[in-house]
Amino acid sequence: MSSTFKEWIRTSITIKLVIIGTLSLILLIPAGMIRRLVNERKETRDAVISEVSSKWGNSQTITGPVITVPYRKYVKEPGSAGGYVTGYAHFLPDQLDISGNLKPEIRRRNLYQVVLYKSDLQFAGTFAMPDMSGFKIDPEMILWDEAFISVGIPDMRGIKEGLVIQFEGKPLEVNPGVPSRDIMASGVSARLPLEMIESGKPLRFDFTLHINGSESIRFIPMGKTTKVALTSSWQDPSFDGAFLPDDRKLDSKGFSAHWTILHLNRNFPQQWLDDAFAVDEWSFGVNLMFPVDHYQKSERSVKYAIMFIVFTFLTFFFSEILVNKKVHPIQYLLIGFSLCIFYTLLLSLSEQVGFLWAYIIAAAAIISLITAYSSSILKDRKLIALVGFILMALYTFLFTILQIEAYSLLMGSIGLFVVMALIMYLTRKIDWQK
Repeated sequence: MSSTFKEWIRTSITIKLVIIGTLSLILLIPAGMIRRLVNERKETRDAVISEVSSKWGNSQTITGPVITVPYRKYVKEPGSAGGYVTGYAHFLPDQLDISGNLKPEIRRRNLYQVVLYKSDLQFAGTFAMPDMSGFKIDPEMILWDEAFISVGIPDMRGIKEGLVIQFEGKPLEVNPGVPSRDIMASGVSARLPLEMIESGKPLRFDFTLHINGSESIRFIPMGKTTKVALTSSWQDPSFDGAFLPDDRKLDSKGFSAHWTILHLNRNFPQQWLDDAFAVDEWSFGVNLMFPVDHYQKSERSVKYAIMFIVFTFLTFFFSEILVNKKVHPIQYLLIGFSLCIFYTLLLSLSEQVGFLWAYIIAAAAIISLITAYSSSILKDRKLIALVGFILMALYTFLFTILQIEAYSLLMGSIGLFVVMALIMYLTRKIDWQK
């Protein structure tokens, strides 16, 4: 290889751009590994939350109460002899009022925090007299003496005090389990005295449910009119599900929220047979979540790794072009690895001190490292200061994008446009042919 060709390789702008582009792509490998690391830590966090919640009480979705009347029906399967089986007619309350208070607790396990709560929920309302005439069932097949009232509770471990249902002013003995799983998979139930069913007047009920749970609590709007009122000292609730509160109040003391839902707002009637309708999709309630998920922000920040690598490399590349300072590919690689280390620092520190301080410490460390290293390469105070300024601008820009998630795409697009316009302006007089 001739000395002229070697010199061309060493000084060629095209070759240097190819090298920089190749190094940028290579550095995407450690960036991808860091993203997987973030997901692994998040999965570990979720496993810890699941473990703690399983011992205290998982997220709760309360269904009911519901009155169910068993009946006998004849069923004949093709190719087999027919027979009688038990079916269930379900009746929902005309009025359902729920009020309660959530008492949040934060439990720690190693590096992780879990939001738990205790709740005291008061249920009250009325049922209309169950009317089987609309189902066209032989009256002799109706098992009135086996009618029962049930309340759906997904995690029974959360029940912390005895439950007594006052029905028409009389206490009903409540047992775990539900005879029919048409509406709810688990819960409690109580047999209804026959004289109450045959009274012919509206049936009043009320009871208090003391239940523990974690992260969220939801309700199913089973009443013809369902009213729910919740209060809590938790300051960062997230209202979700099929319905949002009609009114809510948030302040330093916590929150209060009220829902009023009509039977016309949902897609199931007041009475039906067997499992004709599913009700779970109409749940609503509140999540007691932490306002900042540092794993989500760390993962989002890694997505901008290629932008940091390219812009930092361009800074050193234009230093070579404008002031004839040579930067070796190994030096580019070291700078790129330093940029990747920022994300591991951010992830590990955020688990200890929170995302804000983790970001400040990690950004300050990497800016100081690269700026100090550039002083041995560029040997020009103005260029060194320029490198530090550009890195500060990049990390400030990234932090801004992470804080305004709803406008991150808009801000990112505007930022990229401004940077590209600035690069084109600064390089407008460079004769690339030479």
